[in-house]
Amino acid sequence: MKKHTFAICAYKESPYLEECVKSLKRQTISSDIIVATSTPCEYIQNIAEKYKLPYYINHGEKGITQDWNFAYSCADSKYVTITHQDDIYEDNYLEQALLALDRSKRPLIFFSDYYELRSGKKVRNNILLNIKRIMLLPLRIKCFQHSRWVRRRILSIGSPICCPSVTYAVGNLPVVIFAHHFRSCEDWEAWEKISRLNGEFLYCPKLLIGHRIHEDSETTAIIGDNKRSEEEYEMFRKFWPKIIAGLLNKPYSKSQISNRLKKGN
Repeated sequence: MKKHTFAICAYKESPYLEECVKSLKRQTISSDIIVATSTPCEYIQNIAEKYKLPYYINHGEKGITQDWNFAYSCADSKYVTITHQDDIYEDNYLEQALLALDRSKRPLIFFSDYYELRSGKKVRNNILLNIKRIMLLPLRIKCFQHSRWVRRRILSIGSPICCPSVTYAVGNLPVVIFAHHFRSCEDWEAWEKISRLNGEFLYCPKLLIGHRIHEDSETTAIIGDNKRSEEEYEMFRKFWPKIIAGLLNKPYSKSQISNRLKKGN
């Protein structure tokens, strides 16, 4: 089995796809890179051919979680990073990931801190990013990385893990990572499921990925129809009784504002 794969989830004609591919090609450690899509088009195919990347088409059920699971299933390696087409990876992302994963006795996931990309500018600090960093402070301590109690306490107050920063240790995880009934909290739900397993959550506090915030993202669309708040409440209910879940959901929902671009940005 190969060591690692970047499995890019490509959707329609994203203007950021090639920039994402270039960031993966610049990694200090080489890796397999594949492109998977449920919206095949000449644009995606041309980029895959330009960089000589294997190209997979999902002819089955469509949807964000279905597409992520499909991309994950197309990889044939010990570790897999489900790569979002709009994001970019720092040159040493994979180097840091493999360093942590190979040192771990039983890794589950590796993930890193991140910065936001807003209108082409790197935003390294804002209220939401800083809150997530505070939430993840316990996982800077190595002995806490294998504690189910610690990671579940973190997830009980929100989801501070940046989804595209995650690399999965395939052999220690379920065959299917993401469930299909969420549109926004599908990653939080996956972390909750994985947090129950025996193994380590490997957190790197370095800013190894740039997560793009833009108006055409799925997250922004979900915020518009209030679906995200409903899903967040359902996630809090996995940890808390109704009253506490409702109290936590009100301030947590305000974080949605961070995924909207101000006019002129």
